[in-house]
Amino acid sequence: MSDKKKVLVLTGGGDCPGLNAVIRGIYKAIKYDGNYELWGSIEAFNGVLSEPMDIVKLDDDLTRGIHVKGGTIIKTTNRGNPFDYPVQSEDGTWTTINRSDELVEKIKSLGFEAVINIGGDGSQKISQHLFEKGVPMIGVPKTIDNDLSATDVTFGFSTAVQIATNLFDKLVTTAESHRRVMIMEVMGRDAGWIALHTAIAGGAEICLIPEIPFNLDQILKSIEKRYVTGKGFVNIVIAEGAKEAEGEVVGSKSIDAGDAHVKLGGVGNYLRARIEERQNFAQVRTTILGHVQRGGTPIAFDRILATSMGVKAFDMVKEKQFGKMVAYKNHRLETVTLKEATNTYNVISLDHYLVETARKMGVSFGN
Repeated sequence: MSDKKKVLVLTGGGDCPGLNAVIRGIYKAIKYDGNYELWGSIEAFNGVLSEPMDIVKLDDDLTRGIHVKGGTIIKTTNRGNPFDYPVQSEDGTWTTINRSDELVEKIKSLGFEAVINIGGDGSQKISQHLFEKGVPMIGVPKTIDNDLSATDVTFGFSTAVQIATNLFDKLVTTAESHRRVMIMEVMGRDAGWIALHTAIAGGAEICLIPEIPFNLDQILKSIEKRYVTGKGFVNIVIAEGAKEAEGEVVGSKSIDAGDAHVKLGGVGNYLRARIEERQNFAQVRTTILGHVQRGGTPIAFDRILATSMGVKAFDMVKEKQFGKMVAYKNHRLETVTLKEATNTYNVISLDHYLVETARKMGVSFGN
């Protein structure tokens, strides 16, 4: 029987480049300390709540070399909220129940000194609620959307931008060759960070983001100007949460019990149809990147950031800084309360320097 203190780690929500690097960072720091051992809960809190429990002790073999791998070795889910947990009735229908008290009791009975929850806005709100119920929670910010305001950047975001930019570059050449309007839809939910960064890096003519509702007439003017001046092709980056002025976001309600998110996606095709209704001088094509932005090897910056956040999270365990989250501010790792971390959604302000940069580069926001 080991006399070492136990720490539990889990990954919740959508997968993201860099998750494995965080896990490895925590494990390496724990191994260096020598007084703790690290356990992983499979599929977020599902591992603790399942019968039998699905938790695994992490070791050298399981964590060796995982910093270069996408995804997460301990799996993840969007349906693991213990306060809104999906259960299936005998008739086959699904509903949700609150299993948080059961989860708290299980964590206490297992003797964990701390629980490190690697996740985005939704996951850290769960962390805060569990902390209020007495669980020693520590958060690590994860999201490709970069929508947590308490940290300057989240790991995974830079890799998603790099993936989107690489693919945008390929669309530019085919747009020019065929004299077409190419629309590329990227992720980001209600924040336009991926779209804005990709538009500037890739040299887009038009960038449509949730923070600036677009006007179709303005988009058509920008397109027509390109054709009249002889350029004869246009590249558009559009965030999945972008919407037309006075319009609604394009998406559908999730059919999965326990997942309250509206499934965004399809605004690129919506925009294509609207453009084709109004003009006949340009062919329009759409590319929706979807989940390719979440996968694959994290770039060096995200590996470094994720690893250092993992090490910092373990430092917080030793210092008993529970109810807090790691944050990256001004090129330094700091801590913020989970409440502060989830208090404000990180959207692009209209006076942000990148908005100004894009405008002066001739990028239209469709307004």
